[in-house]
Amino acid sequence: MLPFWASIVVLSLVQAVTVALPGTGAITALQQWRSAGRLSGRWWALIPPGSVALFVAVGSVAANASATFLTYLALCGVPVGAALALGWLSRFPRPIAALAVVPLMALAWADGGGLAGQAAAVALTALSCVALGAIFAAITPPRWLMAGIIAMAAVDIALVASELLQKPNNALNVAHPVAKLPRLQAELFGSAAMGYGDLFVAALLGGLLAATADAGRQRRVALLVAVLALSCDLLFFFVRELPATAPVALALILMLVAQRALARGDRARRGLTSPDTA
Repeated sequence: MLPFWASIVVLSLVQAVTVALPGTGAITALQQWRSAGRLSGRWWALIPPGSVALFVAVGSVAANASATFLTYLALCGVPVGAALALGWLSRFPRPIAALAVVPLMALAWADGGGLAGQAAAVALTALSCVALGAIFAAITPPRWLMAGIIAMAAVDIALVASELLQKPNNALNVAHPVAKLPRLQAELFGSAAMGYGDLFVAALLGGLLAATADAGRQRRVALLVAVLALSCDLLFFFVRELPATAPVALALILMLVAQRALARGDRARRGLTSPDTA
């Protein structure tokens, strides 16, 4: 069994890569389709924090039933989302690449208890989040999507601190579909686990950056997420569970602070260099 420190490092790096993967071209195309269908709205930003709260609310009452439902929902939905990401919605889309979902699913099924099978399942889950991140970025106004990301992390932190998230999370992590089919409802690698929402929030940030910034900034923020996530992993020496949404939200906040500081600096420089009109 891979030691915990190595396992959580891999999952943290996957989270950072997920930020870098949503593609600008796909989001632009989705935005055009969105405009034609009038599907955009700020209310989409309620889904990320609402999904965490609803998961805990339902899971606290019926943990096993909700875990079973989400297990089969992921088993059906994750391969579809991964195919969309590989073929159309990632930064390097290739329609033929969507077929890679088939061998990844086969490997995840055949080697469910091994590192190769777990890596395949994590890849599928991350790619499905990339597709969701691109779609949400296309239909949600940027300011509201930022608020949704930060709110999701805030709800996650509050639920972890109050120990309300552990019971439904544990039930979800141990749920198995029939015939030893892949478990795609959570990211299990080695001796560490990360929730689906932890990659989903990373993909939301990646989609936001793909829609509003250049590829260089998206890569830099992905690197920042990696640094913050790996730094937060050091806290596992002292605690058993951490909200992995927090590094993503913190990276967004730091990016916004840096942007405002640069904007103030630009305004100050323009004021110093402007001609005296008095």
